[in-house]
Amino acid sequence: MARVLVIDDDASLRFTLEAVLSDAGFQVDLATTGRSGLAAFEASGADVVLTDLAMPDIDGMQVLRELRVLDPSVPVLMLTAHGSERVAVAAIKAGAYDYLPKPFDPDELVLAVQRGVEMRDLRLQNARLRAEKSLSRTLVAESAAMRRLLDVVARVAPKDVTVLLTGESGAGKDVVATTIHAHSRRAERPMVRFNAAAVPSELAESELFGHVKGSFTGATANRSGYFQEAHRGTLFIDEIGELPLGIQAKVLRALQSGEIQPVGGRPQTVDVRLIVATNRDLEAEVAAGRFREDLFYRLNVVPLRVPSLRDRREDVGPLVAAFVHTYGDRYGMGTVDVDPELVEGLAAHDWPGNVRELENTIARLLALAPDDRLTLESWRSLSAPPRRPAASTTSADPGPSLPLRARIEAVETSIIADVYQQSGKNQSETARRLGISRPALIEKLHKYGLIER
Repeated sequence: MARVLVIDDDASLRFTLEAVLSDAGFQVDLATTGRSGLAAFEASGADVVLTDLAMPDIDGMQVLRELRVLDPSVPVLMLTAHGSERVAVAAIKAGAYDYLPKPFDPDELVLAVQRGVEMRDLRLQNARLRAEKSLSRTLVAESAAMRRLLDVVARVAPKDVTVLLTGESGAGKDVVATTIHAHSRRAERPMVRFNAAAVPSELAESELFGHVKGSFTGATANRSGYFQEAHRGTLFIDEIGELPLGIQAKVLRALQSGEIQPVGGRPQTVDVRLIVATNRDLEAEVAAGRFREDLFYRLNVVPLRVPSLRDRREDVGPLVAAFVHTYGDRYGMGTVDVDPELVEGLAAHDWPGNVRELENTIARLLALAPDDRLTLESWRSLSAPPRRPAASTTSADPGPSLPLRARIEAVETSIIADVYQQSGKNQSETARRLGISRPALIEKLHKYGLIER
């Protein structure tokens, strides 16, 4: 149900507006002054704001200006007295969606509000598409859990506040972070990503804050860090719970004062919106002394939990369709037929690795498919424990109709994913078992979507 905020000091008009809009199926919130209306919007948000032009404390134009700062995407309808058309036109130029002269026709009012709601939905949809294009991944929100999350995202994104994303590994925290940036006032500026788990702790300070030439062995030139690169944009720090305590203190300083200090350099001022993510319980980490309490409270301004895939099973079908389309194109396949029983089976699975595990599964199924059909049996065969072949047995070539690179990557993905799971997702142990370096492993984990960037 769309939410409409009505701001008007006239009690009889408020009563009429509430009655007309409620009968039309809208949820209506009421405010008697411009200031109380702005406070109500900050507290609960709205899909459309309907405000009077003349009010005792601040007028509708000032309300409009402040709403444009709080949330540029919310449509604002201005109620104007007869003969105030010139002011109404000025309001349109200042960013109002439309205006209604008093007395108004109830049908025209409902139609104008409906158009405003449609505009709001379209703007949010465009933000999702920008996020998908940026990530080359699909944001699916058919489930009630994801729709609730995106409703909060729509309210939070335009406001320059720090957001803490929590949830299980692979749930899609990076996609939500990108959606927030795409729907923010910084959308035209860069969004810079830093994965604290993928960088050795001794390099994290230089990566985040930069360094000057000669500040340490190997520093042969000045280098900007992620904070500088994200200036006037958004910095997304994934797995922030992995940061050492000393670097946590420097992140806290950046949040408090906007000031950073490159290694070996002088302090610099940056303007950065921070979005962070973790699959750890940061409160437990604080209690254990592994995470700074003051930084936790600075980060926990707007906490958003991304639901696990088992809590949004309605999204499995659309996600499967999206991944089949993406990887089918990538592997040069034609139209792929997906057995409905396979989708039902996938939806019933618990997916401990969440969306990332589902995506990887679909990619492997397509790479190993002998034809253009995915069945429940093919998934069961993929999920079955591998049998150790006899020494003289030659393994069958998976997907012989596919390009060589796709076949090699499918086998490599399967091996790495299996060893990674068997090692309890311990990167060092996985690298040791595979006989490769940890940086090389991390690059492959990123490449095959087994960890977030």
